[in-house]
Amino acid sequence: MPKPAPLRTLALSAGVLAASLLVTTAALAQSYPVKPVNLMVPYPAGGPSDAIARIMNTPLGKELGQQVIVENLGGVSGALAAQKVLAAPADGYYIFQGSPNEVILSPLANAAVKLKTEDFRLVHPVADAVMVFVTRKDLGVNSVDELIALARKSADKPLTYGSVGIGSLYHLILENVQAQTGVKLAHVPYKGNAPLLQDIGGGQVDFAVLVYSAAMGALAEQGKMKVIGQLGAQRSELLKNLPTASEGQALKNFSYKIWTGFMVPKSTPEDVVTRLHAAIGKTLKDPTVLSQLAAQTQVAAAPMTLAESAKFFETETARYRAIAKQINLQPQ
Repeated sequence: MPKPAPLRTLALSAGVLAASLLVTTAALAQSYPVKPVNLMVPYPAGGPSDAIARIMNTPLGKELGQQVIVENLGGVSGALAAQKVLAAPADGYYIFQGSPNEVILSPLANAAVKLKTEDFRLVHPVADAVMVFVTRKDLGVNSVDELIALARKSADKPLTYGSVGIGSLYHLILENVQAQTGVKLAHVPYKGNAPLLQDIGGGQVDFAVLVYSAAMGALAEQGKMKVIGQLGAQRSELLKNLPTASEGQALKNFSYKIWTGFMVPKSTPEDVVTRLHAAIGKTLKDPTVLSQLAAQTQVAAAPMTLAESAKFFETETARYRAIAKQINLQPQ
């Protein structure tokens, strides 16, 4: 019968095993990613969100040492894609390209959306965008004040406006416009920016508030639609010749902007989040990325630590929830 191992030997063996497990865990974290990473865009291809993803994915892949594959999934104001990311393993292989629309507002506006803002962790903001009023080419207005005046005259047949879905920021903004001015508008929700732009170009919808994009600018230059005002507090450096809505009389002190960031489920391992954060930060310093974002009228986000990203996300969540409460947004 074999003699039992001395206690000291057992303790040493346990220590070796524990150390081995720690080394293995560290090695796994250091090796992330060991396969391609999916970057989930919550809208169809062709819109500004998709453009950001396709500017970022190749250089981000170089920083990570693995291919970053862009995946598009529109629907439910972007929440369909958000829910798909949350349903996947929280291992860093599904990154969500989100904004307040999908992770803050959609749970407040759509009863079918079961996710919570707190289900996500913002790894790093990526870009800030300029939002604009855009109209069909033959709508008889050339400024935001003229648009509001026409809406007042059209009470018996309200002007139609498109958005990327009920509860999207674009929807909330135009609900706020109605509350401030007393005009009545008819809402037409879409699954994404690209199909909405197509219908504005085709004259099927009167106008929208949307993120300005290179595609929109090209369509405006071709005379297929009109861009009549921007929503920032001041004119963007990227659109110096376009007046802000607040420069007119109808919407004084009226300003909005929107950001996009890369997010992961909150239970994603810290080492993976740290690796992603570092790679995103380096990608946002790439001169080619900066110039390509600027060509899309997007300003690259300023560098943030993980703690700063968390604070920013918390502050923005409180801000947009306050807007939803102000206009009495109810889940539908």
